[in-house]
Amino acid sequence: MSDRPPLPVLKGVFFITGTDTEVGKTWVSCRLLERARDAGLRCYGLKPVAAGCERTAAGPRNEDALNLMAASSVALPYEVVNPVALDAAIAPHIAAQRENRRITLAQLAGYVRGALNSHPADLVLVEGAGGWRVPLNDREMLSGLAVELNLPVIQVVGMKLGCINHALLTAEAIQADGLHYTGTVANCFGEMDVREENLLTLRQHLPGAFTVV
Repeated sequence: MSDRPPLPVLKGVFFITGTDTEVGKTWVSCRLLERARDAGLRCYGLKPVAAGCERTAAGPRNEDALNLMAASSVALPYEVVNPVALDAAIAPHIAAQRENRRITLAQLAGYVRGALNSHPADLVLVEGAGGWRVPLNDREMLSGLAVELNLPVIQVVGMKLGCINHALLTAEAIQADGLHYTGTVANCFGEMDVREENLLTLRQHLPGAFTVV
C-alpha cells in the first residue's frame, strides 16, 4: 500500500513462512528481493518444494519459483531454485504420493546447502509451502528444513478474518522449534473489517520486527 513504509533491506539467509497458503509469501519475498537488488546486493530466492506446476518444453515450471527468479539479482538455473517441482496444486506430500515420489528433509537440506555453497549472496530467501506445519512425508514436516538449516524465520500474515489466531500459533510453533523469529510482514490484501485494530493486536503480541504492506 502506498501509505505504508517500504520493506527493509535485509542481509542474510531467511526462511519465509505464512499463516496459510495464498497469503502472499511469494509477493513479499519478491518485494524483499527487489529492495535488496535495488540496493546493489547479490540476492536470490529458493523454493525447495513447489506443488502446482505447468508442463513446459523445459520441464515443470511453478509460477512462484519463476517470480522469485525474476526478482533476484543472481541468475540461477530453474532446477536450483525449485529442485522439487510437483504437478498438482495440493499438499506436497499428497502430490508426491500421486507421482510415486518421496520427499525427505535430507534431500531438501542438501539442495539448499548446495545452492548456498555454490552461489554466495548477501540475501537468500528460502520460501516454504503453505503454512508452518506442512507434511513432506509420513514422518517429516517442511518446517524441519528451517530447523535443519537453523534459519531465522519471517512470517507473512495474510490480513483476513482469523489471522490473529493463525499468526500467534505459528509464532509459538517457530519459537518452540528453537528458531529465531525475525519478524512479521502483515500483508493487507483485499478488504478487512477493523483492519487497524487487528494490526495493533498482532503488533502487540508478536515478537520481532513488524512491517505492514
